[in-house]
Amino acid sequence: MKLDSMKGLRRTNYCSVDYKIGETVTVMGFADRVRDMGNLIFINLRDRTGLVQLAFNDETDRTVFEKAQSVRSEYVLAAVGVVRERESKNPKLRTGNIEIAVSELRILSAAQTTPFEVTNSDKVNDELKLRYRYLDLRNPRLTKNLITRHEIARVTREYFYENGFLEIETPMMMKSTPEGARDYLVPSRVHHGKFYALPQSPQIYKQLLMVAGFDRYIQLARCFRDEDLRADRQPEFTQVDLEMSFVDQEDIQEVIEGYIKTLFKKVLDKDIKLPIERLTFADAMDRFGSDKPDTRFGLEIEDITDKVKDIDFVVFNNAVADGGSVRMINVKNGAATYTRKEIDKLTEHAKGIGAKGLAYIRWADEPNCSFKKFLGEGQLEKLLSDIGAEKGDLILICADKNKVVLPTLGALRLICAKRLDLIPEDVYNFVWITEMPFFEWDEENESWVAMHHPFTMPMEECLEYLDSDPGNVRAKAWDLVLNGTELSSGSMRITDPALQQKMFEALGMSDEEIEAKFGFLVDAYRYASPPHGGMGIGLDRIAMIICKADSLRDVTAFPKVQNASELMSGCPSAVDEKQLEELHIAVTPEEKE
Repeated sequence: MKLDSMKGLRRTNYCSVDYKIGETVTVMGFADRVRDMGNLIFINLRDRTGLVQLAFNDETDRTVFEKAQSVRSEYVLAAVGVVRERESKNPKLRTGNIEIAVSELRILSAAQTTPFEVTNSDKVNDELKLRYRYLDLRNPRLTKNLITRHEIARVTREYFYENGFLEIETPMMMKSTPEGARDYLVPSRVHHGKFYALPQSPQIYKQLLMVAGFDRYIQLARCFRDEDLRADRQPEFTQVDLEMSFVDQEDIQEVIEGYIKTLFKKVLDKDIKLPIERLTFADAMDRFGSDKPDTRFGLEIEDITDKVKDIDFVVFNNAVADGGSVRMINVKNGAATYTRKEIDKLTEHAKGIGAKGLAYIRWADEPNCSFKKFLGEGQLEKLLSDIGAEKGDLILICADKNKVVLPTLGALRLICAKRLDLIPEDVYNFVWITEMPFFEWDEENESWVAMHHPFTMPMEECLEYLDSDPGNVRAKAWDLVLNGTELSSGSMRITDPALQQKMFEALGMSDEEIEAKFGFLVDAYRYASPPHGGMGIGLDRIAMIICKADSLRDVTAFPKVQNASELMSGCPSAVDEKQLEELHIAVTPEEKE
């Protein structure tokens, strides 16, 4: 087929715009659907904005009509014609009331039969779609997602510019420093045996920008983490990274609340109520069993330790004696849905999290209690009254140490809410989680590690616990959570070199290790630093939620799969031996793929 050129043509309109009847327009795009009805041909032309119908009939020039007959799906076309009212209107399309009577048609590129129907790609398996990602991106749903992501980035930049922030780029190749995940390493050709690291975040550099006097920094930063993937995690991602000087925690949160309100209004036309609710980490765990709680529904966890203290049930008694507690969630009207078989599934799920089992009371016609044989006369009736249970309720009870009980019931409340359709759509519940623990215990290495990063400022009243009780040290750190998804983490930073040294030591780092990994930062603080803090907000996760996507893949142009490979290009891949020689790197044969 002889292809046409664009010479002499200039696009006047995108496909899905407002047209005026009688105007002559030039449109360009992909052939979405071709309907050849003999003496009538209709082609839906598609570009990133949507569809418009091209019409050909008996009045069309024969050469143009015959060219239209040769068009197949996904051909790239340019069409010139007059806008007219459409006889058979399509209310589902923005342009459903008009069509373009084509007087000139050019085939700019011909497509062979695609491996799947582009507009129906949602029904195609993921592996095939990712192999031909450039075709899948023509799907209007994914096209819309990426346009929305662009809009999020645009609004983000505009908001922070208007609030006095400077956008400053930080290095993409940096020193490897501990950030909580594995680094992606880049070997140096010049410095044999040495490596750059791709940034897990611009954390240290943005703090140094505060030392340098740039008191409001913003960057849409690309970040890299070599960790196991899941629906809301990719090895490379974009972070709305910011840092502010001469502020406290409330100042930073106020700026972010303004950003969230602006973003959701401009992108979704949704009004977010301010101020955003605040929960301490301890309260969030007690009520929801999670430090990223979904607060769109109830099913809150209740501590019933005192209410069961007189029940002679060894599971409850042992849990309390071991320093734990007995807690429950009341799944209102859950008895009808959750049969014994379904409750057994919940029990297996609880065991998978770490619980030894799950006690329950299912009140259908009569209360059915899994530990009834341990109850004395009238104890079941008293317990039901004490916990406020009613006919139709399902009570799920877990007894163990709090580190087991809380996440177990936290997970079960989500499962039950989904099953009973308790989670409302188009509701955006933000919550600040504050007073995060500074340290968490690493079971594998049997040591305390920083929950956020070692530059986080501890709360002043907790400094006395640094040596004696690290688990009781709370940080000036906070997370922003939306509908059960963590969007952001932030903290105030340590600027006192002596305190920073003490925090490093509390994390078990030697003087030599501190100097090797963070010496340049510690040195910088010796030349004075304004008080500062900041946050990193996951732009990808915001886009995922706004687009109602199930995975970050749906808001990422060219995503990786679970094993961190990219199916379309085939990366990662082997490289030439010459390249390895230049880098003084050898790959052992058994490691080659």
